[in-house]
Amino acid sequence: MSGSGRTDDGRGRLGSKLSGLAVAVGCVLFLGGFAWAAVVYRPYTVPTESMTPTVNAGDRVLAQRVDGSEVRRGDVVVFTDPAWGDMPMVKRVVGVGGDKVACCEKDGRLTINGIPVAEPYLRSHDPASANGFTAQVPKGQLFLLGDDRTVSLDSRVHLEDGGQGSVPRSAVTARVDAVAWPLGSMVERPSAFAALPGGVSSAGPVKLQLAAVIAGVLLILGGSVYGPLAARSGRSKRNKQGRAAAGAR
Repeated sequence: MSGSGRTDDGRGRLGSKLSGLAVAVGCVLFLGGFAWAAVVYRPYTVPTESMTPTVNAGDRVLAQRVDGSEVRRGDVVVFTDPAWGDMPMVKRVVGVGGDKVACCEKDGRLTINGIPVAEPYLRSHDPASANGFTAQVPKGQLFLLGDDRTVSLDSRVHLEDGGQGSVPRSAVTARVDAVAWPLGSMVERPSAFAALPGGVSSAGPVKLQLAAVIAGVLLILGGSVYGPLAARSGRSKRNKQGRAAAGAR
């Protein structure tokens, strides 16, 4: 009986240790995921409807802190430029330095260096721009358009400015990766730009961070539940053994 009691006590101690380990690892993952996100991302509230339906006015988005040199075609970026009102704005990059951006070809699509680009993210299935235009993007600059071209005040409005409506890469402070509120959606990289030179940017780490937070929560909850259950199971076994031993006498 003494050997049996030691086994049950050992199981209880093992269960307690496993429970504590699970909670500890869970806390590291949970807090680490949030800390990682705080370093990499900044929250931003979208000010206008110009990027509907990708992001809407009032949406709270997670924007990854990036250098302008990391930006690729198709990215949705946060930028500030004095010529655009010197306030943070959100638009989609459709052209980079050296590109000739034009609209529209016979099917109503935007062209980059003469190559038509499918834009499934647009709000309307009308031509990519109601007004035709052509712009040559200077080196180190970005050409930016909204996803709702009917209301967006974007590079098309600034075609007469220096750089034909483009903004410096240095004006970009962040790249939008996900909508945080209302809960919902990732902002994916458009596949249509992947075939162009330079391709598209790599996805940010928000999915990994979210996975770390969720795993942390599950481990904390699982460890918190397992410890008391293991202890209760051990006590129950000892009580049964005690009653069996008493009956044997």
